[in-house]
Amino acid sequence: MKHDFVVLSEEAGERLDRVVTAHCPDLSRTRVQELIEAALILLDGRAAKGSHRVRGGEHVTVEVRPRPPMRAEAESIPLDILYEDEDVVAVNKPAGMIVHAGAGNPRGTLVNALLGRGQTLSQGGDVLRPGIVHRLDKDTSGIILVAKNDAAHAKLGEAFRQRTVKKTYIALVEGLLKEDGGRIEFAIGRDPKRRVRMTARRTAVLADAREARTDWRVLARIDTTTLVEVQLHTGRTHQIRVHFSALHHPVVGDTLYGAAPQMVAGKLTMPALGRNFLHAAKLGFAHPRGGAWIDLRAPLPHALGAFLYELAIAAGDDARRIDAILTNYL
Repeated sequence: MKHDFVVLSEEAGERLDRVVTAHCPDLSRTRVQELIEAALILLDGRAAKGSHRVRGGEHVTVEVRPRPPMRAEAESIPLDILYEDEDVVAVNKPAGMIVHAGAGNPRGTLVNALLGRGQTLSQGGDVLRPGIVHRLDKDTSGIILVAKNDAAHAKLGEAFRQRTVKKTYIALVEGLLKEDGGRIEFAIGRDPKRRVRMTARRTAVLADAREARTDWRVLARIDTTTLVEVQLHTGRTHQIRVHFSALHHPVVGDTLYGAAPQMVAGKLTMPALGRNFLHAAKLGFAHPRGGAWIDLRAPLPHALGAFLYELAIAAGDDARRIDAILTNYL
């Protein structure tokens, strides 16, 4: 398929990738960037960068070719293994790592890293997601459990569906929560206006909305933020982030759901966190072979701990209080 158009005079100064996306609404911006990198989008017959600023009047040719089929590929990437036996492996995933390959993200995934260890993974699911029975968002760190064989995959998948796996997170949210604990049960569905987001409603008014439950309790209040322990009873996309945003207490660093790009503590502007303050700290499950209960814990990443201490110091709080909380918790 080919698209041909001339850049309009009023589009002068715009980035090439934005202009192409506007003229080709059937292509996402990610797909446009892929085509630019493959030299399949030409500006006056020549390849150009997506960031190139157009002048107006140029002729643009877009050749859309099918993506080559993606597959998980072994990569040598270090992993923090929390637990491993012949059936399962549990990894402390860092923020910034995608769990499995997707459009525009074929490399650097958790699956690729596991395959790079010579890891045998279950094949019962998608070819891009061998072994994957649950996921964490790219900017969420912490425990993810992976199945090594099909029998373990089936047992763990059923455990997640039946909600017998205990998933506990630690999050820092903007604002001071008034209560010391609570439950959020807003239904969650895709945001019809911004498809990269989910949205929550008190009733299931969205066509694709699904019930969701998040329980929380306060661990500490630090300046204008609240550190909370969160237990998920359902596993909807972006659930914790969406639910706290719906309460007008977005997760710190989560600009997609309304968090400030930078926080102010006391009179100081904090350095940008560069990720969401959300960490899958604990996970408990019945082992798929024999049913023995296993509890796993992942320490809070250094970047998150350091951010808490800096926040407390800037606000005139006692950093030793934060240290005690984290020591007792994790």
